[in-house]
Amino acid sequence: MANSVSEVLLTESALQTPEQDVDPSASLGTGLAAGAIVDFWGVVRKLEDGREIDGIDYEAHVAMAEHQLKLIANTALEKFQLKRVLLHHRIRFVRAGEPSLFLRVCAQHRGAAFDASKWIVDELKKKVPIWKKPRFKIDNQRTVKTAAAATL
Repeated sequence: MANSVSEVLLTESALQTPEQDVDPSASLGTGLAAGAIVDFWGVVRKLEDGREIDGIDYEAHVAMAEHQLKLIANTALEKFQLKRVLLHHRIRFVRAGEPSLFLRVCAQHRGAAFDASKWIVDELKKKVPIWKKPRFKIDNQRTVKTAAAATL
């Protein structure tokens, strides 16, 4: 697609809605061709495997992860005839309740936008070298108690 754009970002910073794209009535860099804009936020849940967590540590092979994210975004542009894809993922520690993933898909029609969003997240989970390790609350409490006992 000649006028399609993809943007990927792997960051340690908190995710925000991209500033230049806050107003969905603006052109979003897609001209007037995008009739559907789907935003998806992946948020760290409070429970992992039925246990309460403080958050998740995300580790990544950064260069490879960025490359795979770009491949997925560009493939989605073609496969679903999208106008734009923004794909941002956090790395390092992300607290429960905070977003670890932001995805924006712009397409001519809603069906393609929703289908592409699901496909992109599924592909990301299968192919991108980002690993997650939950920080369980009970483990953190033990660590604090052990550290305190060691200083006595």
